[in-house]
Amino acid sequence: MPQPDHVSIYDLPDPDSLDEDMQRYLEVCQEKLGMVPNVLTTFTANQDKMRAFIQYYNTLMLAPSGLSKLEREMVAVVVSSTNRCFYCLVAHGQAVRALSGDPQLGEMLVMNYRVAPLEPRHRAMLDFAWKLTTAPWEVDEPDRQALRDAGLTQSEIFDLADVIAFFNMSNRFAIASDMMPNAEYHAMDR
Repeated sequence: MPQPDHVSIYDLPDPDSLDEDMQRYLEVCQEKLGMVPNVLTTFTANQDKMRAFIQYYNTLMLAPSGLSKLEREMVAVVVSSTNRCFYCLVAHGQAVRALSGDPQLGEMLVMNYRVAPLEPRHRAMLDFAWKLTTAPWEVDEPDRQALRDAGLTQSEIFDLADVIAFFNMSNRFAIASDMMPNAEYHAMDR
């Protein structure tokens, strides 16, 4: 049974009416990914926010960090699992499959990260992501110390908190928007 075929609830502009830089960005996505992610299509409804989203996402998820790209995607999936964000679970679950080369890891993180045989660093990161998402008022120094004990540096803890916060925000936007993932994600890296 296929998922609904809409992108989101918003009336979206004709791609040809977008500013030249945004048209080019979407063309590059099409060239590199073979599709334009529906999150970007949704953000065409407000090009200023689209630019801000792209810049923040690319800095957070693609720029150099003490956290690997796989680690950042793993955190995105666990936060999205907590929030039950269909869009992000499908899109970032696919990224975990691609980066890890392990389709089972992606599925375990989507459903229940605790069943995954994770190294202590990853377990600590994902436990922190879960707690900061489900009970942020309970996060305190022992939680941060558990990250340090697992080998995370202050800079890595900063990046971890940033990824967790971003995906809590973007999950809520995707859910509120009834955003559907690109159907292509479902079959990729299986």
